[in-house]
This record gives sequence, C-alpha cells and structure tokens, in this order.
Amino acid sequence: MNTLTKSLAGLGLGAALSLTAGTALAAGGGGCGTFVNAEGVEEHLACSTAPIDFTNKGSLQNGAKIFMNYCAGCHSAQYVRHSRIAKDLEIPPELVEKYLMVTTDQIGDHINAEIDPEIQASWFGAAPPDLTLETRLRGDDWVYTYLLSFYEDPSRPWGANNLVLANAAMPHVLHNMQEELSAEEFKSEVGDLVNFMAWMAEPARHDRQVIGFFVILFLLVLLIPVYLLNKEFWKDVK
Repeated sequence: MNTLTKSLAGLGLGAALSLTAGTALAAGGGGCGTFVNAEGVEEHLACSTAPIDFTNKGSLQNGAKIFMNYCAGCHSAQYVRHSRIAKDLEIPPELVEKYLMVTTDQIGDHINAEIDPEIQASWFGAAPPDLTLETRLRGDDWVYTYLLSFYEDPSRPWGANNLVLANAAMPHVLHNMQEELSAEEFKSEVGDLVNFMAWMAEPARHDRQVIGFFVILFLLVLLIPVYLLNKEFWKDVK
C-alpha cells in the first residue's frame, strides 16, 4: 500500500477517492499540487492523464450531457452556443433542445447559469467561475485530476474536500454518480466530461493539430529542393 493510500485509509477516506495508487509522487515531483498526509508529511500529487480525443463523438456527447446535468446549474460557459454543440458534436438539434437546453429556450443562446452570482457567492463563498476556458487555464490533466480528487471531510461546509485544491468552495457534485458506478466507470464518465470541457475551450483544437502536422510535413519536403537549389547557386562561389 503506498503512502497516499495508507494516509487516506488512516483518515477513513479511502472509499471516497477515485485516484489510483500511482498518483502520489515522491518528494520533488508533482504536477497537481501537494497535500499533507495523516502523518503530517507533505506529499506531491501527480496529474492523471485526461483521455482527450475530439474524434470520439460518443465521448463528447456524453460529456455534454454530464456537463449540462451536473455543471450548468451553477457554472456558465458563456462563449459556447447550444447550436455549436449540436453542429460540432453531431447531435440532432431537436435532441439538444429536448435534453441539453436547461438554461435557455433558444438553441442559438450561450450556456449561462440562471442563478445570480451574488447569491452563489453567499452560498459557496465565491461565485462559481465560467468554465468555457477552464481547461486552457488549468490544463486538461489538472481538471481531470481535480474532479477525481474529492473526498469526505465533515469539517467542510459541504462535507467534502479536495486533494488538488484544498478547501475548495465547490461541493462534490458528482458524488451520487461516484456512489452508483464502479471506480473505472466513474473515471470514464469524468474523462468524457473533461473531454467535452477541452472541446469547449478550443473547438478547433483537433483541426489545428491536423493542419499543423501537414504544414510541418510540407516544410520538411520543401526543405529538400530549397537545399538543392541553394547548393546549385553557391557551387561556383569560393
């Protein structure tokens, strides 16, 4: 049993955490912050790799469903339109209108939380941030690890804390899902959610990467005639 698992077991939190045994790094590493274990020793937490794949429409569609059901009630995504979700994720507009439009009646509208930010701030201590660009700000792996790192903590107002972001104001909104699914199923659902959030942050990301590959390939091929031409021009120069 590694140090992280033993620490959580000592606190009675092992069942509530979905991180695998390999997420804790030895001192000196850690890409998702640090935490203090039950023995009072600071440990580094490695980021788990988010399963980002914009070609997996099923994953993106499921992620959109999870986002609208679990996140959109408090968080906005004000730079994304429901119509863009329908088009890019290949979801029939009538299904988007029926199942995903929980914050508006118009498919061309942006995703905006309907709760007053001041009221939310009084509930949570801070207004929930807009999530459109969250994965660009924090990183895909950070958001993925954060969502997997909630654990029970009776001392917190909402009964949960987070290893990645200590004393986070956000409740563990995925708790019921986590209770109903196996650890692997829950990780898969969170992966789909983060995949969708990554798409929201940059819908053209996959196209940019594909175009970038061919641009680099073109430049490498072009290098050959340019090199030969340069050699021809300078062959008589001494």
